[in-house]
Amino acid sequence: MKSNPHLLLVGKLVTLSMAMFAFGYIVMPPLYNIICDITGLNGRTNSAAVSAPVGQEVADRTITVEFVSVINSSAAWSFKPQVQTMEVIPGKTYTTNYIAKNLSGAAAVGQAVPSVAPSSAAKYFNKIECFCFTRQEFEARAEKEMPLIFFVEPDLPRSIDTITLSYTYFNTGEEPENVSDS
Repeated sequence: MKSNPHLLLVGKLVTLSMAMFAFGYIVMPPLYNIICDITGLNGRTNSAAVSAPVGQEVADRTITVEFVSVINSSAAWSFKPQVQTMEVIPGKTYTTNYIAKNLSGAAAVGQAVPSVAPSSAAKYFNKIECFCFTRQEFEARAEKEMPLIFFVEPDLPRSIDTITLSYTYFNTGEEPENVSDS
């Protein structure tokens, strides 16, 4: 019996398509995240708490840290930084807050995704505590003040004098576990 060359071609194309899908959606994201964490590319900051620096302040230098908030277009939130800018000394720990409000009439879960610009500064910007580490549950129309404790590493290149920390806030679409609709 002869095999049909068209079926053989279709089989090869389907196999190739499945391999490309697996590579693009299963293999690449973890590799991309590892490379971004190591190099600070794409403005990614640490995704887990780090320890506070001890005695590493660079008193002769200040950096301007700008705080920006973005709301995902499909989310019913109010989200803003408590302050727009801070003058910080590298190596010293600072605290500020972002304020988020669920504007919908139902309980919701929000999550913040951080980004740092310039991207080369991301590996020098460290968060000790951040609301972005965990999802945030809100009751209907509830407002939260969410802390951010951070420091800029003393070995930040001198060519960088302003760092912009931007958070995009979005509704995860998950059901809240610990709050009820009002």
